[in-house]
Amino acid sequence: MGVQAGLDMVHAKVLWLILLPTFFGLQEACCAYVLMVTAVYWVSEAVPLGAAALVPAFLYPLFGVLKSSEVAAEYCKDTTLLLMGVICLAASIEKWNLHKRIALRMVMIAGAKPGMLVLGFMCCTVFLSMWLSNTSTTAMVMPIAEAVLQQLICTGLADSHDDSETAEVPEEDSAVSDKEENLDKNQLELLYRNSWYVCVDILGLYLSCVQSMICKCCLHRVLRDSQYPTKRDHMICKCLSLSITYAATIGGLITITGTSTNLIFAEQFNTRYPDAKVINFGTWFIFSFPIAIIMLVLTWLWLHFLFLGCNFRETCSLSKKRKTRREMLSERRIHEEYAKLGPISYPEVVTGVFFILMTLLWFTREPGFVPGWTSLFEKKGYRTDATVSVLLGFLLFLIPARRPFSSSSCCKNSDDDSESDPLAPMITWKDFQRLMPWEIVILVGGGYALAAGCKVSGLSVWIGRQLEPMSGLPPWAVTLLACLLVSAVTEFASNPATLTVFLPILSALSETLHINPLHTLIPSTMCVSFGVMLPVGNPPNAIVFSYGHVQIRDMVKAGFGVNLIGVAVVMLAITTWGVPLFNLTEFPAWALARNVTGSL
Repeated sequence: MGVQAGLDMVHAKVLWLILLPTFFGLQEACCAYVLMVTAVYWVSEAVPLGAAALVPAFLYPLFGVLKSSEVAAEYCKDTTLLLMGVICLAASIEKWNLHKRIALRMVMIAGAKPGMLVLGFMCCTVFLSMWLSNTSTTAMVMPIAEAVLQQLICTGLADSHDDSETAEVPEEDSAVSDKEENLDKNQLELLYRNSWYVCVDILGLYLSCVQSMICKCCLHRVLRDSQYPTKRDHMICKCLSLSITYAATIGGLITITGTSTNLIFAEQFNTRYPDAKVINFGTWFIFSFPIAIIMLVLTWLWLHFLFLGCNFRETCSLSKKRKTRREMLSERRIHEEYAKLGPISYPEVVTGVFFILMTLLWFTREPGFVPGWTSLFEKKGYRTDATVSVLLGFLLFLIPARRPFSSSSCCKNSDDDSESDPLAPMITWKDFQRLMPWEIVILVGGGYALAAGCKVSGLSVWIGRQLEPMSGLPPWAVTLLACLLVSAVTEFASNPATLTVFLPILSALSETLHINPLHTLIPSTMCVSFGVMLPVGNPPNAIVFSYGHVQIRDMVKAGFGVNLIGVAVVMLAITTWGVPLFNLTEFPAWALARNVTGSL
């Protein structure tokens, strides 16, 4: 009732504020009102984020800020097509279990030592998150990690049960001992899965102990260790679970398509500064890849220190002589899961080829240091990363999933329709529809509409003038303040909504202070992804939290360190290799032209 009352209050206040723009004839006031209403709905989530993103679509025409046709054009941009092509590839990767093969292979290479196991899962999660959404990657990798954790826990429960029987049961009660040894591992495995089953099993053990009049301490031991055999096992579960959500966030930073906030930045930046030909797949990758590598190593060290301690020799040794029985059983479980996939199939090969081809075409379109493949065409500027993405995505609907001139079915991972139809394509529209995040598309479009309104109405220029007192600060201080601000706000609001609100403000601030806009926009875009301290910070956090291995205090403690690591590494990058890459020491001509035009 309290939440509903709060939402009703938000609705009432927003509806009451609808009269405010009528008292002010300035377009800046009308645009500011639309921006505030949309931001309130985004932060409070009184309505779905996608629905709140439609507010500019009807308020801008009503207040005379933008025509309805102009607002509608903002909701479908080049990045929308880029996302659709990437989702086609992601649907094929998931349908044919290529992600599972990659993840299991990386974990097999890393081994089952706790430290190396965590690092292996982090590496495969980072790699997958470069191309898939953070949420999808976490949802794909977490079940694999959970299977490994279950094997660790079950083996530990069995070991502790066997050890206690050997130490406590006398020889004359061997019949009772045999009875207790017959308690199946499956029963013990259920003890940590569900509290209802825990209660039932504990009651069964209690009745068994009463009947036999021995081993009353068995009940207390099960009560204490019903979920995890030891505290160390619990720490391993926490460490591995949190490492996956953090790795998904880190991997999303590397590519323009890695997360929706990168797409929002790219489109808003290119729309605001059309003459700036500096942001593309290649330049973003060159800047962000070292950031991801440094963050990956530091985050792994931080989680290892926090949950596993500092004995890296014990937890990271690759020597077979140092492996325990539980670690060998875990490795065997991983190998069994990989063996279930069978030999690599024809659809997996096709998907892998498309994956590599898309990456190469993105890199070589306009690499900067040499002419790209777009120079082969007479007309320049017509082909973008979205062109490549949509082309390859479309081909996945055409290419059959069965190998040509092959009588045997190779579609072992597909549904029955694909097996019965020899011409069934690699993906169907249903596969694409299942993964396509339409809410994010509308949310991004709403951000573009807000940015267009701020530009046309002159609100961004007005905001920039109000921020002139900050002109005495050095560029790195302005950037650091922006990073800390967005990383704090995004803990409680969605990442895309936070970035959409802050980008126009930071752009105006940079123009007013004559700082290269990239100096503040790129770090802020990256830091907005560091909402990792709470389950509500982003969907991957919620997915990991739902498995029950971590508590909120664990996420806050670990996430605070990761947040500081992220801000520090991003600041290091923007003040070192980012300077020559984006020429950050000068106020660029494309920003100066935008500033002069806005002032007029």
